Amino acid sequence: MKKAEKILVAMSGGVDSSVAAAVLIKEGFDVTGVTMKLWGGSSDTGCCSVSDVIDARRVADQLEIPHHVFNFGDEFDTHVVEPYVEAHAIGETPNPCIECNRHIKFDKLFRRAHALGFDLLATGHHAQIAQETNGLRIKRAEDHAKDQSYVLHMLNQDQLQKLRFPIGTMTKKHVREIANSLSLQTADKADSQDVCFISRTKGGRQLFLQERLEMTSGQVIDTTGTQIAEIDAVEMVTIGQRKGLGVSGETNPHYAIDVNVQQATVTAGSKEDLFCQQTPIANLHWVGEADHGTLHVQTSAHGKTYPARIDQRVIWEEPHMKVAPGQSIVFYKNNTVVGSAIAKKH
Repeated sequence: MKKAEKILVAMSGGVDSSVAAAVLIKEGFDVTGVTMKLWGGSSDTGCCSVSDVIDARRVADQLEIPHHVFNFGDEFDTHVVEPYVEAHAIGETPNPCIECNRHIKFDKLFRRAHALGFDLLATGHHAQIAQETNGLRIKRAEDHAKDQSYVLHMLNQDQLQKLRFPIGTMTKKHVREIANSLSLQTADKADSQDVCFISRTKGGRQLFLQERLEMTSGQVIDTTGTQIAEIDAVEMVTIGQRKGLGVSGETNPHYAIDVNVQQATVTAGSKEDLFCQQTPIANLHWVGEADHGTLHVQTSAHGKTYPARIDQRVIWEEPHMKVAPGQSIVFYKNNTVVGSAIAKKH
C-alpha cells in the first residue's frame, strides 16, 4: 500500500480551513493542522486573536489530527505590519493580506513545512490551481462571490506544485453544510475581516497608526489649488474617500482625488474627477508570456473586474476610477491569473 502523503493544513480557526482539513482526511492524506501566531497586539478580528487559535485546536481535536502553533510574530512585524505603516507614511494604500501571503503563509510557513518533512501545504482559500499547457495557474474559485485568487496572484510554479486548496471547487454554502454535518466547532462562525491586526472598533485604523506614525496635519484644496478645508491627518486619506475631508456640500460632494503627504495636501474634486483613462503601474509581472490583448482587471480584493489592456500601464476600455497608489492590480483571462502590477501615483 502506498504511504499517504503528509500534508500540513494552515488552520486559521475559521470554517474554510476547518473543512479543508476534513476534506483532505477523507481523501486519504496524512493531515496535520497548524495555526500561525502572527500578531502579539490586541485584536478582535481576522485570524490573529487568541480565540481563533483555540477554535483551530478544537477542530483538530474533533478531526483527531495533530495540531501545532508556529510563532511567526517577528516575521509578521517585519514583512506586514511595518510596511503597512510605512506605506501610509508616504500616502499609499497597502495590501497587508497580500504581503502576509507572500512572506508568511507561502514563504515562511511553506519552507517550515518542507523542513519538517511534509509533502504538501494546504489552506482554506477559495481559489483553484489549474494545470494548463504552459504550467500551473491560479484560477478563480467556484464561488466567485468568495473568490480569493486576487490575494494569491504572487504564487509561483514551485509553490503551486506543493499547494492544495481543497475548498476551491465548493460554494460557501457547501462548505458550511460539510462543517455542520461533521458538527465542527467553526460551522457557523462568521467570516474573518481584512487587516487582522486592526480593531473593528471606531477609529481602529487611525488609532493603530497614531501609535506608530507621526500624523501630518494639512490642507484640503480644490482642483485650482484653493484651500477649502483643513485635515488632521493626511496619511489617513485614501483616493476616492468622501467622508472625513471636512468639506460640506451634499449637492456637490467632494472626493479625495490626490494625496500628497510631502506637501501635506489632499486634493478634493467631483466624482467625475476620480475617473481616468489610464492607470500608471510598477512591478509589472506576467505569468508566462505577456498578453497585450483585452484582459479583465481587478483592483481590490472584493472588487469587480473591468476590461483593459496592459502596456506598461493599464489602459481602460472605459473611464475607470483612480486606483489608490500601492494597491495590487491583477489581470485575468478566462478567470485565470495571467499577471499583476502595483498602482502608482498619477
